[in-house]
Amino acid sequence: MIGKITGRIDYRAPDHVLIDVRGVGYLVYCSDRTLAALPGVGEAVALFTDLVVREDLMQLFGFQTLVEKEWHRLLTSVQGVGAKASLAILGTLGPDGVSRAIALGDWNAVKAAKGVGPKIAQRVVLDLKDKAPGVMAMTGTLAEAHGEVEAAQVIEPSAPRGRTKPAPNQSAQAEALSALGNLGYGPGDAAGAVAQAAGENPDAETPTLIRAALKLLAPKG
Repeated sequence: MIGKITGRIDYRAPDHVLIDVRGVGYLVYCSDRTLAALPGVGEAVALFTDLVVREDLMQLFGFQTLVEKEWHRLLTSVQGVGAKASLAILGTLGPDGVSRAIALGDWNAVKAAKGVGPKIAQRVVLDLKDKAPGVMAMTGTLAEAHGEVEAAQVIEPSAPRGRTKPAPNQSAQAEALSALGNLGYGPGDAAGAVAQAAGENPDAETPTLIRAALKLLAPKG
C-alpha cells in the first residue's frame, strides 16, 4: 500500500498530477479543490494517497489531509459511489463541508457535486451519518495534527479557486464534540449541532462553538 507521496510535480493535468519521486513518476488523481491548492510544476509536494488495485487497473488518489483521505474511503464504501464521484463530492464541498453536510443530513449539498444524483446523495447521507462524528473528531487527534504539519513543510498551497468562505476551525469542532460527549449528548446529535454552529460562525473557537451547539441542542418551547 502506498500511503503517502513526497516529491516534485513534473506535470499537471485537469484531474491528476505526475509526481517525480527520486526518478520514479507517480500519476496521482485528485479532487479539483486539492489540485487548485497544489504548487506549480517543478515545486515540492506531499500528498496522502490511496491505492486502488483492480484486475485491469491500478490508480493512486491524492489528498492534502488524512481527514480528506478518510472521507474518500468512506464515500467509496457507499453503493454506487466510485472514486470519480467521491472526488467530485470532496472537490465541491471539501472534507469539512462533507462532514457538515452529512452530520446535518443535507443531501442537497452532496447533490451539488457533478455527476451525483439525488438518490446517490441521499444514500451517502443515510449510510454515513453515523460515521460523521468520528471523522469530525479525527481532526483533533495528534496523528492528524502531525500529518498536516509534516505535509505543510513541503506543500505551499494557494487559496483554492472559487472558495469564498473560510473553513471552520476543525480542531475547535473536535474539541466541542468531545465536550458535548462528556456532557452526555449522543454522537449524532452533537455532530449535527457542532456542524451547524461551525457553519454559522466559521472562525469560532471551542468555547463559542460549545455554547452555540448547546443552544441548538436545548429543548425547544
